Formats: sequence, C-alpha cells, structure tokens
Amino acid sequence: MLLLGITAPPAIAEGDAARGEKLGYTCLGCHGVDGYRNAYPSYRVPKLGGQKAAYLVIALNGYREGTRAHPTMMAQASSLSEQQIEDVAAYLASLSAGRVAAGGAAAASLEETTVCLACHGQNGIGLSPTWPTLAGQHEDYLVHALNQYRDGTRKDPVMAPMAAALTDGDVALIAKYYSRLDGLETTKAD
Repeated sequence: MLLLGITAPPAIAEGDAARGEKLGYTCLGCHGVDGYRNAYPSYRVPKLGGQKAAYLVIALNGYREGTRAHPTMMAQASSLSEQQIEDVAAYLASLSAGRVAAGGAAAASLEETTVCLACHGQNGIGLSPTWPTLAGQHEDYLVHALNQYRDGTRKDPVMAPMAAALTDGDVALIAKYYSRLDGLETTKAD
C-alpha cells in the first residue's frame, strides 16, 4: 500500500515480555538510570518505559542496519536476533504502559508543533504503532534526535524531509512541548 510515498510497515512478530525482561536487563544500565547522560554529545538517554513495541523494533533494527548511529546501541542491537529484539521491545513497552495514554498540559503552545501533529498527535502519542510516543521524552534527547534527522545522521524517509524544514527555534519549541506532556518514563528495575 502506497500513501503519500509511505509504504505500509512490515508485519511485526509478537514479542515475549518475560523473555525480554531477561534480555532487557542490560538496557537498564543506561535507560534505567534517571538522568543518565550520553557522554558526547551530551544529552539524556531516551526514556523507554511505555514506548511502543513496534517502534522499538524499528529503532533497534535501525541501529543494527546502520540507519541510526550510536556505537553502543549498534553493538547491542547487532548482538540480538530478530526474536530477541521483539522480546526486548515487548518488555520495554510493558513498563509504565498504563501511564502513557492521555498526555497532559504542556508549556509551549500547540501552534509550534503543527508539523508534528499529523503523526505524533496533540497528546504526543504516535498515531501508528510504528511511530514513537514523544510525550514525556527528555527535551534534550528530542532536540538531539530532531537534529540527527536534520543533518542526515539518522536516516528516515519520512522524518528527514519533515525535520529538514525546521529551524533551531522550531526544534527547541517542539522538544519543549512534547517533553512537558505526561508519558514515557525512565525504565527501572523492580
């Protein structure tokens, strides 16, 4: 199915959250530490608790295939089989998933995020299972990710042209808006 140049995503196998919990323990070494920062460039690592499983599968495969560049994540993703990626994604999606539903009040106005609403929604919850939830994500991580789409470091046929049109000011306002919504959480070991 072709719609505005976007092809339908491939079918995603179901992951097993219990198996993923064992494999995903390594993820908590960075994503489970509140405020943990990437060294260079410096930004907080993304919150993954409650993120959509299908999106996490796409992201991990992006690291494995090189369309996303981060040495640690590329090494982690390349060490996992497709089923293991599905399992880890199911586990991370199950963490705090009940909280990622309604969004909440934000400091920046909705007007600044108009370009994002069609896919990521007013409440920051992606409208497709393959689009990420942005609600509650760290502001500096959102800036970093948008800048990677803008400079071509992170390759995506939909996001690259959308981000290319953004100014630094647009990026800052969008990141501020979505980061202030209720949503994703830092994953924590129980």
